[in-house]
Amino acid sequence: MEVIKTILPVVLMLGIGMLCRRRNLISREGVNALKGVVVNIALPAVLLNAFATTRYTLMDVAVPLMMFGVCLAAWVLGKVAARLLKMPSRFVPFLTTGFEAGMLGYALFNMLYGSARTAEFARIDLGQVLFVFTLYKVLLGLSGRKRADFGALVKEMALSPIILAIAAGVLLGATGLYRAMEPSGLAGVFDACTSFISAPTSAIILLTIGYDLVLSDIPWGQTLKVAAVRLAIMLALRFMFLAAVKALWPEAELTQAVNVMFILPPPFVLPVFADDADQRVYVSSALSVSTLIAIVGFGALALTGW
Repeated sequence: MEVIKTILPVVLMLGIGMLCRRRNLISREGVNALKGVVVNIALPAVLLNAFATTRYTLMDVAVPLMMFGVCLAAWVLGKVAARLLKMPSRFVPFLTTGFEAGMLGYALFNMLYGSARTAEFARIDLGQVLFVFTLYKVLLGLSGRKRADFGALVKEMALSPIILAIAAGVLLGATGLYRAMEPSGLAGVFDACTSFISAPTSAIILLTIGYDLVLSDIPWGQTLKVAAVRLAIMLALRFMFLAAVKALWPEAELTQAVNVMFILPPPFVLPVFADDADQRVYVSSALSVSTLIAIVGFGALALTGW
């Protein structure tokens, strides 16, 4: 029953999202607005609290840097696999790296392990967020033979609500300001506010994912091929990453956060950069199948308790 209590809400919200699309209960503009609420308001509240309540050590600096390296390694391995397996799309390496933590990862992690442990997941997410906002977008531009506008990238990153929330959370946590507010009760007020704002995050995220989960007209051969390549790369890098973390910090408890992160699909923003209709179908199909794999992986984690 405990497993059903964890898995059923996910399946239910995905189903409601699909029903909303089929019955036109919510328009495309409405779904985009809901995504905006999550990305610009609810998720930043989650991250603000997670980083404010974290106790900072050397590991909190090193792990994000290691995760940045993992993302770069996944891109390189994807490029090699595309050449060896004769996969012509320029998007293959971008489908084998990056993680959709914002629109899926936090929802799944919190449902499995509770919001009190969000900081564990956020610590790993920080490295991949920095990768996606910087090198990932530069490489996307170069692959499309477009000159990367570094000024625009820096501005976009600096003004992102997610990055601003992380920076504010680190400031509160690393300087001790959050702990200094505890005796007066202000920390409890802060927690109550961020908890209230972030409460609908998981439900809204899963509804919007269900809305976008269209399985018709998927080119299954090509899509399953790139999904399998990504899965193989992620399994290999997961073991290497955890081995490195355990070797450096034997007491670290990051296995469950890593498990959730490494089952996630690539960033959902990728279809925006597809330069023709066929490529958009290919990329969107790969994201849909990778999302299904993540949901199946979520079920496996819930069943096994890993």
